[in-house]
Amino acid sequence: MSADAILYAVEPDLTADAFIDVLHRSGLAERRPVADRPRVEAMLRNAGLIVTARKADGDLIGVARSVTDFAFCCYLSDLAVDRACQGRGIGKELMRRTRAAVGEGVTCLLLSAPKAVTFYEAAGMERHAQAFLFTEKP
Repeated sequence: MSADAILYAVEPDLTADAFIDVLHRSGLAERRPVADRPRVEAMLRNAGLIVTARKADGDLIGVARSVTDFAFCCYLSDLAVDRACQGRGIGKELMRRTRAAVGEGVTCLLLSAPKAVTFYEAAGMERHAQAFLFTEKP
């Protein structure tokens, strides 16, 4: 195996430390509760699917964390790739593997950060104008 090989896996026991670290290295930490460790642990524990990307040496460089029923829908809540590794197709492969893991007939959806909209469009996702949110109240 080459040193620049990427290993993808379904990793239900991903640790909070590893997840928080890749969130920081990806830039996604600014929109996630990384300072609230019990909440991050609950996010991981209650996710239906966690797909990871690691370097050959085991370093975590990407994660796709989803909430899914494996029958009808899959909400890809977190797609994070280390900034130093972006542009190599890792995010797209994490998305592809997420879709493969949930199976045919399952709708995958996500909410994009404003700066990531063009990435998701280039990855073949379709914008949906009829999305609605309940947001936290201050």
